[in-house]
Amino acid sequence: MNDIRHDKLADIIVNYSLKLQAGEKVLIRGNGYVTEPLVRALLRAAKAAGALPIYRMDSNALTREWLKDADSEMIKLAAMADEYQMKQMDAFVGITAPENALELSDLPETVMRDYEKFYIEPVHMKLRVPHTRWTVLRYPTQALAQSAGMSSEGFEDWYFRVCLIDYARMGEVLAPLKSLMEKTKHVRILGPGETDLSFSIKDIPVIPCSGRANIPDGEIYTAPVKNSVNGIIAYNTSSIYSGFQFTDIRFRFEQGRIVEASANDTKRINAVLNIDEGARYVGEFALGVNPHITYPINNTLFDEKIRGSLHFTPGNSYDHASNGNKSILHWDIVLLQEKQHGGGEIYFDDVLIRKDGRFVLKELEGLNPENLG
Repeated sequence: MNDIRHDKLADIIVNYSLKLQAGEKVLIRGNGYVTEPLVRALLRAAKAAGALPIYRMDSNALTREWLKDADSEMIKLAAMADEYQMKQMDAFVGITAPENALELSDLPETVMRDYEKFYIEPVHMKLRVPHTRWTVLRYPTQALAQSAGMSSEGFEDWYFRVCLIDYARMGEVLAPLKSLMEKTKHVRILGPGETDLSFSIKDIPVIPCSGRANIPDGEIYTAPVKNSVNGIIAYNTSSIYSGFQFTDIRFRFEQGRIVEASANDTKRINAVLNIDEGARYVGEFALGVNPHITYPINNTLFDEKIRGSLHFTPGNSYDHASNGNKSILHWDIVLLQEKQHGGGEIYFDDVLIRKDGRFVLKELEGLNPENLG
């Protein structure tokens, strides 16, 4: 039986997020065969818009089997084929259905580095991201429900609630914050324990995100001036990277560079940060505002949108908000600042703009949960 919520979500993606037009080519990729109902709804919506959709289905289990004992030539061959396909597209939809977030955790680090360098970077970072209109999202699974601490039915209801938000309204209330950030030179972040971080965002573009590229959405991002970051950030969420779950992440910065990094596996996190020179600099600073996402579920696409949160991202900066930093890495790690998570403060040019996750300036009150939800 078709769930009408699939059709509502497909309508948002096709007609609001991507704004598909007649004759445009779109690749719809379902990662996990459970995504089929949404893929079907997207195919219907794309054809109704007069677009030319094609689809592809795969899974992390198949990716793991493919990558076991893989050599770089095999990975490059796959990249060459998928680069050709991606070059034909005007738009892309990527749906991931995580059944096991750690599916790739036992693959050798060298294989994962090759996968990122020879496949992810050329196909997605250098081609799909800058040259297509794209939207990526997750799909509700039992694994995500378990990670969120919910029943499968409860998580599915929550999922559609956070995804089917009024994105046009969100765009309107993000506008005053965008204007303020564009005028801001200096940012300071304070939090429990050791977190005391300072940096500049002067003259870096500010990008509000309201349902165009990510579903669910609800953030606004820029980047720190590359060499301006100083101090310590101690994150209070876990983060999965290359199939490994990191906790207790702490970075110390000097003149923009991470000079000290620790976590539950300090050796492993430093190996990630040593992948290239840009990995030890920060490519993104963002604030989360989705009113219905209140705590992490160990999935970045949701966690980076948590209301009252921020993420401070080692690695590559986006072209639309570039600080000049380039890296294979782009790792969104989240710091929660609502009172129940320990609280915290954000200052723009020495003026308090958010305390314990709530915006305190009158022109920004529309972003607080009771006004945006």
